Amino acid sequence: MSETRSHYVHGTDPEEQQRLTRLNDLLNDGSIRELRLQGGERILDLGCGTGQLTHRMAAAAGASGRVLGIDRSEEQLEEARRHSGASGGAAIEFRAGDVLALDLAPGEWGSFDVAHTRFLLEHLPDPLAVVRSMVRAVKPGGRIVLEDEDHEILRLWSEPEGFTETWEAYIESYRRAGNDPHVGKRLIELLRATEAEPRRNACIWFGCAAGDPLFETWVANLLGVLRGARDSILATGRMHESTFNATLETVREWGRRDDAASWYFTALAEGRKR
Repeated sequence: MSETRSHYVHGTDPEEQQRLTRLNDLLNDGSIRELRLQGGERILDLGCGTGQLTHRMAAAAGASGRVLGIDRSEEQLEEARRHSGASGGAAIEFRAGDVLALDLAPGEWGSFDVAHTRFLLEHLPDPLAVVRSMVRAVKPGGRIVLEDEDHEILRLWSEPEGFTETWEAYIESYRRAGNDPHVGKRLIELLRATEAEPRRNACIWFGCAAGDPLFETWVANLLGVLRGARDSILATGRMHESTFNATLETVREWGRRDDAASWYFTALAEGRKR
């Protein structure tokens, strides 16, 4: 295990597992589209979590592919394994491991066609170390695909009272943990610092609005993010617990408005190993 640990502010309790399932429902179509899998790939998915996207990769890679998902959380891996064999595609394995000290078998290094991670780098004190491991894991010409966030870009209209202060405290909780809440804007820079050649960047839309069938799910995810980070937010000292609780209620009320709208996207960058 690595000496420098990552810090995931949301925890891994059952409520967080449910939030992650809803999040996958919102984002996985866009992630699969931007991954541009052709079939037959050997894929490494770091920080695979509960595995919904990993299973989608396996389905896209087809019967001749193979997918290895790695995560440090046994709780999330247990959930991921529950659905193994249901992908209808590539052979899939879920394995416990520390992405900051990636432990692959000798024959696995340099064998993958694609190395992927999503919503992992923002929680790490040294994201570059992980990107370097991903580059090492793929064969020459292999693709490295990074998906992550810049939390600063989130906008709600009309903005719920207290939301800006709460969201800024949430962002500050990342900084205090030694993590980078804005890593999404640095993905190309991280690829350039390795043996990978950056090829493209893109964004995956993650906004929503009242009237969209997924809006209720979107609001539930936002509330789940804030509730899961409650302790870390309050530890910043930027707000009292009563203010935090009041903000959750204003967000709930905002979610019932017929003119509510949100703007957000996740960043994606792709490079190829030279």
